[in-house]
Amino acid sequence: MVLTACGAAAPTEADCAKKEVFCVGLVTDVGKINDKSFNQSAWEGVQKAKTDGVADVVQFIETADAKDYAKNIATFADAGYDVIVTVGFNLGEATFAAGKTYPNIKFIGVDQFQAWQFTPETTDDSANVTGLGFPEDQAGFLVGALGAMMSKSHKLGAVCGTDVVPPVWRYGEGYKAGAAYADGMNKTTTEVFVVYHSDVGFDKTFTDPEWGAQTAKSMMDQGADAIFGCGGLTGNGAITAAAQAGKYAIGVDADQFLTLPEAASRMLSSAMKLINPGVSELIAAAKDGSIKAGNFTGTAGYAPYHDLDSEVPAAVKTAMEKINAGLLDGSIKTGVSPAKP
Repeated sequence: MVLTACGAAAPTEADCAKKEVFCVGLVTDVGKINDKSFNQSAWEGVQKAKTDGVADVVQFIETADAKDYAKNIATFADAGYDVIVTVGFNLGEATFAAGKTYPNIKFIGVDQFQAWQFTPETTDDSANVTGLGFPEDQAGFLVGALGAMMSKSHKLGAVCGTDVVPPVWRYGEGYKAGAAYADGMNKTTTEVFVVYHSDVGFDKTFTDPEWGAQTAKSMMDQGADAIFGCGGLTGNGAITAAAQAGKYAIGVDADQFLTLPEAASRMLSSAMKLINPGVSELIAAAKDGSIKAGNFTGTAGYAPYHDLDSEVPAAVKTAMEKINAGLLDGSIKTGVSPAKP
């Protein structure tokens, strides 16, 4: 048994039903917790809540099959957890339903848009469900502009998960829009290949690094010298292949220079949504009672250039700072729709 400094036993899951013990559980989609991207960033946000002294007990469940969404959520709910974080667009319906079943638990749905509040005929205020979303189109726009300004061949690639998931669609289309914006600034013409892995089910689209690598190689065969991977392990396969070929790799969700060492030496940047702080802040708000139902918008951006910093011209760095500022103040619009038309 682990003891605290004052001799009392540290709280365990068995204590979660106690009012004084604050427990947070995380349920992934069919992706893994160590995807070095989306799920991992959300889990790090949950762990941060514990490090910060907000949560006493934290735990995760990896979903193996979509039919287990409700069962996995219920595992935490029935154990007395105070907050349940569900990760991914596909868990939205199950999260909303669980919120109604367990009204005393706070639910945080990462990448889930809670549309109930925009439906006039509904009377369900779902006061215990909060969606955490991000402007992925802006993050994609940033790295698309960077890729266009850094490409010598004026050809870029993006290997993504299914475009049925709106955040993935926004990443890919934002990437194309950013490249076009940079072309307009610099009077260049960049060809952008964007391929979505929509030919398989949700159980495969984000967990197919072999397909990601093969698709990236096909793009590089056509001249692409920068590859953006936006789709969990599938995207990781693409950018690892790019790095191994000596091309620019562009990560997604988190700063993948820090999480994907096999591609770090050629990691130009990453399209980032600050999932870790977004999750930890909402958990803290759930504990102090200030969390609000509906939708909370986190922050997006781009990662440092790290080992490739010396390769990025000062003019490109300045341009990136201006583009980022314009996106933040609204003077630059991506033109990307919220979901695939």
